[in-house]
Amino acid sequence: MVARLDDTKRSAIAQEIADLKALQELLIATEQNLLPAVSTDAEIRDRFNDFLRDDQKNLTVIDGVLTQFGGVTQPRDTIRQYIDQVNRLMNGSELTLYQKVSTHERIKHQAVMTGLIVHKAAQVAGEDVKQAIGALNQVNFENRAHQEQLKGVMEILGTRELTGKDPDKGVWARTQDAVAALRGLFEGITK
Repeated sequence: MVARLDDTKRSAIAQEIADLKALQELLIATEQNLLPAVSTDAEIRDRFNDFLRDDQKNLTVIDGVLTQFGGVTQPRDTIRQYIDQVNRLMNGSELTLYQKVSTHERIKHQAVMTGLIVHKAAQVAGEDVKQAIGALNQVNFENRAHQEQLKGVMEILGTRELTGKDPDKGVWARTQDAVAALRGLFEGITK
């Protein structure tokens, strides 16, 4: 009975890794889709090229980890449907560039959380599983770092779309951002 439970856990973790692989492939596809749209801004273009390079490398890591679980697990149908919907939106003209990058950031967030859940599950599933997914820790770290960088890109693109100008990045602007955040925090506490 215990071996069956372990097999069930391993299968569930393998399913999450298959979903992560599908999300990683989607990230690569959306980055390739977004690169021409950001090509006129050297800083954003370079950042997306870095994301693409890292994500392609990380896909091979995920493939290697999935192989240790049998390698034949497919992503859930709901993930496939989600990917189809995202591809339709990314290839269409319904979304602005800012909205497409925002969608990309949400995919990155989903990949981060999926990777973290696999990590946490492996901690309690057993040492063999923990060792098998060890390489995912770097993938999780890089995806999380990309997510933070995407927030900066979204700030620039969103401000440009709304005002036609770049956001103020000076010290005083950042101070005003921090004061507004603190004001929101204190107002939330006092209500």
